[in-house]
Amino acid sequence: MATENKNLSQYNKAELPSVAGKKFAIVTSEWNNHITFNLRDGAKDTLVDLGASIEDIELYQVPGSFELVYGADKIAKAKPELDGIIVIGCVIRGATAHFDYVCEGVTQGIKDLNIKHEMPIIFCVLTDENEQQSIDRSGGKHGNKGVEAGVAAVMMADFKSKLG
Repeated sequence: MATENKNLSQYNKAELPSVAGKKFAIVTSEWNNHITFNLRDGAKDTLVDLGASIEDIELYQVPGSFELVYGADKIAKAKPELDGIIVIGCVIRGATAHFDYVCEGVTQGIKDLNIKHEMPIIFCVLTDENEQQSIDRSGGKHGNKGVEAGVAAVMMADFKSKLG
């Protein structure tokens, strides 16, 4: 695993732009919510730490990771004033090919939304071999990938604002 023995969730606040006044949405899969809700909280707390107002962060939920694409698309259409959307999910490999289809569909779907909409849509979907890997990456020994998604959202909102 690429993050073996690393915690990538630490950031230097002084090196990142403030997102005071910026607006975000976080759409979270309810499937594996003992993992996804930790990721959501990490992303939300990071946005607030970097200057976003809690009132400027909208939270949404969808049933599973596959539904993140639809959810993010609807949010982007309904709320074009947003500075970014973070999609959060967790797909854990099972005994069938379902894992591969869901991961491919969600990955391609979010890529397509980034091309389609005038706002960054940040991909925070864990695709792990087992539950322990997901736990380790959602607040465990490898940090919280939600924090990393929050940092990416801040950086991309700043990138978007510089280009107009």
